[in-house]
Amino acid sequence: MKKNSSKRVRWLLAVAAVIVIGVGVKLFFFSEPDTPPFLTAQAMRTDMEDTVLATGELQAYQLVSVGSRATGQVKSLKVALGDKVRKGELIAEIDSLTQQNDLKTARASQRNYEAQLRGKQATLRQAQAALERSKKMLARDAGSRQDYEDALAARDVAKEEITALKAQIDEAKVNVSNAEVNLGYTKIIAPMDGVVVAVITKEGQTVNASQSAPTIVMLAQLDTMTVEAEISEADVVKVKPGQKVYFTILGEPDHRYQATLRSINPAPESVKNEDSNSSSSSSSSSSSSSSSSSAIYYYGLFDVPNPGHKLRIYMTAQCTIVLTEAKNAVSIPSTALGEKDAKGRYSVQVLNKGGKPEQRWVKVGINDSTKAQIIEGIEPGERVVVGQALAASSESNSSQSRRPSPMGL
Repeated sequence: MKKNSSKRVRWLLAVAAVIVIGVGVKLFFFSEPDTPPFLTAQAMRTDMEDTVLATGELQAYQLVSVGSRATGQVKSLKVALGDKVRKGELIAEIDSLTQQNDLKTARASQRNYEAQLRGKQATLRQAQAALERSKKMLARDAGSRQDYEDALAARDVAKEEITALKAQIDEAKVNVSNAEVNLGYTKIIAPMDGVVVAVITKEGQTVNASQSAPTIVMLAQLDTMTVEAEISEADVVKVKPGQKVYFTILGEPDHRYQATLRSINPAPESVKNEDSNSSSSSSSSSSSSSSSSSAIYYYGLFDVPNPGHKLRIYMTAQCTIVLTEAKNAVSIPSTALGEKDAKGRYSVQVLNKGGKPEQRWVKVGINDSTKAQIIEGIEPGERVVVGQALAASSESNSSQSRRPSPMGL
């Protein structure tokens, strides 16, 4: 009897074990995966900007090529590279011997005409006296009519000669003035306060100003720098003078220089290269093809103080033009924005108090493709759905595919 009850117990235990194993296999291999949780982000307050990015180049606020209008040898150079000069200060001197001789010649010519004028004025006085005598004699029938007319003609000729000499004297004075100016050109004077940023002509070098004025030095005003920012044609319609601008340079990427946009050029720099006199249709076609295949940029100009002259000519500036900005604005990730309705509102999934997502329509302000400003519809601290944690589900399915089959137990 005991033997039968022992067999029954072992049989019941075996059946129980099979049931337990079956339930375990079902739970382990065939259970339904949990619904993946939502990926959410919290609405937060932050400062936001809608901006246009541009690459710029630093230029001197004022850059002048100081040249020579006199031809000759550079007798002396008074400045060196990097020197600070004041307006009116002597920069260089050109050998002035030729100009001095020209001035002497012009003055001598003027004195010659003035001497001739004095002689003709004496002749005029003599002719006038002779005419008066002839007139009196003719009135008393003591002289002939011919003598009177000769005296009258002599007086008139003397007057006209005096008029001609006065004109020649005026011309001589102009020549003297021009000679004085040309002599002055041999002294190169600084036209403004600035810094010598380039020395083009060396001392002892001969310059020829007969065709174009050769440059002696380049003078720059560096206390203020001008940034020429290249704004693309897609962005130039958004910007306008008066907007806030800041930029960084390669040597100081963490320091922002603040400025205000001064102006925007009405045409791109490429307009300077246009050949307005071209009449060839093939040339025009080639130019149009070239223009359409290249990017178009317009210069936006703004100025920045440069104490200590830290900023230098031709430095690269990474510029940011601020179109609009919002301080302490409520923002959410831009990926949380859904479809847009006819009123311009966006659909957003917001978690309710029970942790379930519900649809809400919100009004959006600034959207920089990373964060979106919420004007109305969401309060700070609320959580919005930005996606689902599908990765966890995928990982679960992948791990199940790697588990051994029940047949392998």
